[in-house]
Amino acid sequence: MSHRPRKRFGQNFLHDQGVIERILGYVNPLPSQKLVEIGPGQGALTRGLLQRAGRIDAVELDRDLLEPLQRSCGRYGELRLHNADALAFDFRQLAEDGAKLRLVGNLPYNISTPLLFHLVDQADVISDMHFMLQKEVVDRMAAGPGTKTYGRLSVMLQVSCDVKPLFNIGPESFDPPPKVDSSVVRLAPLPEPRLRRDLIPAFGQFVTQAFSQRRKTLRNNLKGLADTDTIIAAGIDPGCRTETLAIDDLIGLFQALS
Repeated sequence: MSHRPRKRFGQNFLHDQGVIERILGYVNPLPSQKLVEIGPGQGALTRGLLQRAGRIDAVELDRDLLEPLQRSCGRYGELRLHNADALAFDFRQLAEDGAKLRLVGNLPYNISTPLLFHLVDQADVISDMHFMLQKEVVDRMAAGPGTKTYGRLSVMLQVSCDVKPLFNIGPESFDPPPKVDSSVVRLAPLPEPRLRRDLIPAFGQFVTQAFSQRRKTLRNNLKGLADTDTIIAAGIDPGCRTETLAIDDLIGLFQALS
């Protein structure tokens, strides 16, 4: 399939067969499951998913890829293509008969963070997600308190999901090679998020403010939102830096403010 990768779509096509087999091994798709691929590109993963699951939905923004994808992958199983922007796509519409979705994809690195938040908003219809992302993003997703990479992304994903990095991939596995290393990560939505779903948007705003300036103290970052006494009453040192606080500490402080 001849298609020039497009920078505006953040296209880096995976071509390393060893990496493809490894991802398929972790996903282990089965015929009874509801598989959804985000950004199938030239079908590197699509063919293997179809061979194992028999039927998948795939969301692809680049309309020039649709016909070649159907032509090269259609014989392996039933491929339902949705020409749409994954950032605006309602994945809930694919969760028919109450069957939860299994999402797979080589996510465009230029929109990975907003796309992850969009998907976590729909975590109640998702059983798991296996994504290829920039390694630095995966490090941030999985980071724990007290590390340089721990921040808003770590907290907001781990409130709803178990995040597990699986393995790293070098640039040579893609065409064109990205300028960064990549990682495959598994996200499994928790049976119940650590905070009530309806409170998560407000918690997100609170976490954004708490991490707004990493070098400043929690007291300074939350100025206008929480006074020193409230922070102390929640059992937290107002002079600490936000990145030292565990997620449960942040949830406790947020609930004290609410």
